[in-house]
Amino acid sequence: MKPNLRFLLSDPAHFVALGFGSGLWPKGPGTAGTLAGWLLFPIIRAPLSEPLFAGLLIASFLFGILACERTGRSLGVSDPGCIVWDEIVAIWLVLWLTPDTLLWQAVAFGLFRFFDIVKPQPIRWVDAHAHGGFGVMIDDILAAGYTLVVLALLVRFFG
Repeated sequence: MKPNLRFLLSDPAHFVALGFGSGLWPKGPGTAGTLAGWLLFPIIRAPLSEPLFAGLLIASFLFGILACERTGRSLGVSDPGCIVWDEIVAIWLVLWLTPDTLLWQAVAFGLFRFFDIVKPQPIRWVDAHAHGGFGVMIDDILAAGYTLVVLALLVRFFG
């Protein structure tokens, strides 16, 4: 089944898992979802304290497990490209820990997309062995981890 607007709006879990519609983008839905997360980040981050934002990230990850599991089951595919909530939550984590400039955020965006697409080990192993909603969410959190390590080195040497 190919998701469409009707599918997106048929269930709140689908609406979230498909990144509020960004996962319906025909070319590069993962990049579209990451971009949506980047655009939403200042709106959701600004009013929240550090502990509240940390709590939101944890809640978003946990809800994502359920929403992505439900949506994948409805589509008949565990991790279809249209499910982009994992990219959104992961880029929120990355941006939270990224210097607050457009340049560093763009570098973080590019690094995250690289690690999410290439899936270096152990991300590739986790992607192959973790299934369901947890599997959908965890590989992007690992890609965020790689991103943050490389970003910290870049900031240290060039920032």
